[in-house]
Amino acid sequence: MEQFELDLERVFKIIKDKNCKKAGLQFPEGLKRQAVNIAREIEERTGANVIISGNPCFGACDIDTALASRVDILFHFGHAKMGEHGNVVFIEARSNIDVIPAVEAAIPLLKAKKIGLITTVQHVHKLDEVCRFLNENGKECIIGRGDLRVVYPGQVLGCNFTAARVDCEEYLYIGSGVFHPLGVAIATRKRVVAADPYLNQAAEVSPEKFLRKRGGYIARAMDAKVFGIIVSTKSGQNRMELALRLKGLAGKHGKEGYIILMDLVTPEQLLAFSAEAYVNTACPRVAIDDAGRFHVPVLTPQEFEVVLGKREWEDMVIDEITEGSS
Repeated sequence: MEQFELDLERVFKIIKDKNCKKAGLQFPEGLKRQAVNIAREIEERTGANVIISGNPCFGACDIDTALASRVDILFHFGHAKMGEHGNVVFIEARSNIDVIPAVEAAIPLLKAKKIGLITTVQHVHKLDEVCRFLNENGKECIIGRGDLRVVYPGQVLGCNFTAARVDCEEYLYIGSGVFHPLGVAIATRKRVVAADPYLNQAAEVSPEKFLRKRGGYIARAMDAKVFGIIVSTKSGQNRMELALRLKGLAGKHGKEGYIILMDLVTPEQLLAFSAEAYVNTACPRVAIDDAGRFHVPVLTPQEFEVVLGKREWEDMVIDEITEGSS
């Protein structure tokens, strides 16, 4: 059974060294069940009062700033550091699961010699081991460094694939789910094999079906006249300059664009508005993960450019939030 290693000793030491009286804890959804036990241990070991964030948390871009302003220190669990947030300390979650069986399953699927290795922060400490295994099986590994939003070589985020932009022939992704490897396949237009260490299986990730679905949403939005342009208040997702640029483009192409500032973007929240379609500048996954649940099309900025005739469908790229983007 998989376990995530959290460096609680570091938490205890920081609280004691800084003489913190109130400590905040923020967890992603997958770690929230551990919140009460961790809070209990912190209070017993340090004497500090602990306040747990009950808000959803979708990444290092999503800091509970309201809680951070009410405590001496906020520990954000599960993600690698992104940006500077004063009294926020990131406590990464590292998986202890063995990834080699999944990599072994991927070997027959890898057609090229030069392989780019990518993963999420949970498995990033296993990349050297994976590289040695691939070398023993006749492959050459390339592990790239991303931009300043990315802490570790080979690490990709749901909104940032800069670590994948390396000189390789194809990629091997270590992790579960298809969003990250799909993003890399679309961003780089290269072949990606995903090795899932939870299932000990591997498969080539094909973006064609995904792109066809997105094409359907673009087609549905072609006749829309009124677009809501969503901007997030979350610390690492706010792209107001991009939203203003898109609003200007809409006006030049005979469309109405209205900026909607919100924290949590859900299908239920958007039901309250009467826009015929939306453009999402918040987390790029918003438009993807819940696409089928929205009552009208929710497009990425790049898809909106296709609707306006500013971008050809063949030039479609996946939406990313990168260093310096806004």
